[in-house]
Amino acid sequence: MLGNGIVLGNGIAQIERGGSLTTASGSMGAAGVDTTAESLPRGDVLDFGAGAKGVLRASTSFLAVLVLLLIGLEFVFSIYKPDMNDPDIWWHMRNVQYLLQHHQFPRTDLYSFTVAGHPWINHEWLSEIPYYFAFRAFGLSGLKMLSFAVWTAIFLLLLHTCFKESSNFKASVVCCSYAIFLATVSFGPRTIIFGYLFIVILLAILQRFRRGERALLWLVPILFCIWINTHGSWSIGLILFFLISISGLIEGSWGRVDAVRWSPTQLRKLIVVGAASVAALFVNPFGWRLVYYPFDMAFKQKLNIAHVQEWVSVDFHDLRGKLVMLLVLGLIGGALLRRRRWNLGELLVLLFALYSGLTYVRFLVLLGIVAAPVLARTLDFFPLYRPKDEVYAVNVGVILAAIATMIYFWPREQRIRSSINETYPAGVLSYIQQHPLQGNTLNFYLWGGYLEWHAPAVKVFIDSRVDIFEYAGVLKDYLDLLGVDTEQHRPDALLDKYNVRYVLFPPSDSKNPLHPGGSLVYVLQNDPRWKTIYRDNVCVLLERQ
Repeated sequence: MLGNGIVLGNGIAQIERGGSLTTASGSMGAAGVDTTAESLPRGDVLDFGAGAKGVLRASTSFLAVLVLLLIGLEFVFSIYKPDMNDPDIWWHMRNVQYLLQHHQFPRTDLYSFTVAGHPWINHEWLSEIPYYFAFRAFGLSGLKMLSFAVWTAIFLLLLHTCFKESSNFKASVVCCSYAIFLATVSFGPRTIIFGYLFIVILLAILQRFRRGERALLWLVPILFCIWINTHGSWSIGLILFFLISISGLIEGSWGRVDAVRWSPTQLRKLIVVGAASVAALFVNPFGWRLVYYPFDMAFKQKLNIAHVQEWVSVDFHDLRGKLVMLLVLGLIGGALLRRRRWNLGELLVLLFALYSGLTYVRFLVLLGIVAAPVLARTLDFFPLYRPKDEVYAVNVGVILAAIATMIYFWPREQRIRSSINETYPAGVLSYIQQHPLQGNTLNFYLWGGYLEWHAPAVKVFIDSRVDIFEYAGVLKDYLDLLGVDTEQHRPDALLDKYNVRYVLFPPSDSKNPLHPGGSLVYVLQNDPRWKTIYRDNVCVLLERQ
């Protein structure tokens, strides 16, 4: 029998809404009493039979249609939009290129002229490697493929977790669909998505452990060893592990909140796994400095958090904010109307996810992952799956149509490249090759990584590795340059400070809301000491005379 309630045999598995696993032959309660009579089916029973026929029935069932529709929703939001909506991907691939060429990690800045030689830690080195090889194998489409595959794994694992919590497959699909809406903030070829995958795996393991089921707890230290070399979100995973662990140190009931004390065996396992997980964090190429990095970011990188878009709080005036408000109201309404009881660990994790998601929009993905199982249990009144109503021919037709649609609309290389050319200064590359820049270039922040990958001979002013530029004061100077005007705040002093000869920015009349040229370009274009030497719809290149 599989842990998700699917039986590969003639038995029937049932995951009760209360969390215990029973079979048609009965089960034993905590006190050793047969609870068969009290464990009548109250949720979806997934029994498709054994062998190849069982697999075929499962893969052509209505539930398979629902799963494919869930993946289709993810496809609409993550794949059909062809642009590369993460400026970091370019310097990530440049890092791997350096690693393969020199067989060592870059430990100082190699790409800019403003902080050249400054110490730098590549805290996401392991997650960069899959993207690099995906690009080498399949080009820009490969980046999309990898991102889509990781997100698909995340939502399928989340669907499993929701079903374990609710025993209602339809409710689980609905809640995972809602999580997809919240996750759109991080769609794209981003390294953080590996962190979210690890969060789902961690919560699935701890869910089984909390229920007293067989859990692969020994995987947790290995997970953290991989995680710290992949993304700084390991710190969130450690907080989740800590919250769930301390919830079992006390026992009692407070209103609708219950806490059950861990057994001595469970507590001993948690202590050993927790200690091993902390020790595993130090298995990395940078030692304690990589472990310290998330705390450095939280307490020292103030400009980063204040000015980078994904670090802003939820705006309840836009669509995403309204969806978050709907989620909060749904959680409150479910708690009041369903009169459900809460496990203390579950409540602590949910409150932490709510705080993180409302404070920083980038963590709305975390909120969706944590809230989906809670909502699924609240919505467990959805109609149950009825195998006798299956029309397999219709299911097969829908499945084939959905797959064909996704294949047909999968963005091709040329379409992705055309979209990128509308966002990044692709047109100026050929000009730079024919007329090499003889001096320092002030570039637009979001274009730094793109230049490092496509024009490595150009040393940039800044890129989206915000940490190193904030430490050196370059980020503050860049932000000051964005606020210049023709009278009181002239850019001359800062441009002289860095001996800038060229400025590569979006035009002052840029139609792209994410790439406004702003006042700097306007000021320089009206200054006789500066001359426009290249211009298109995306960028303008100015040279100091």
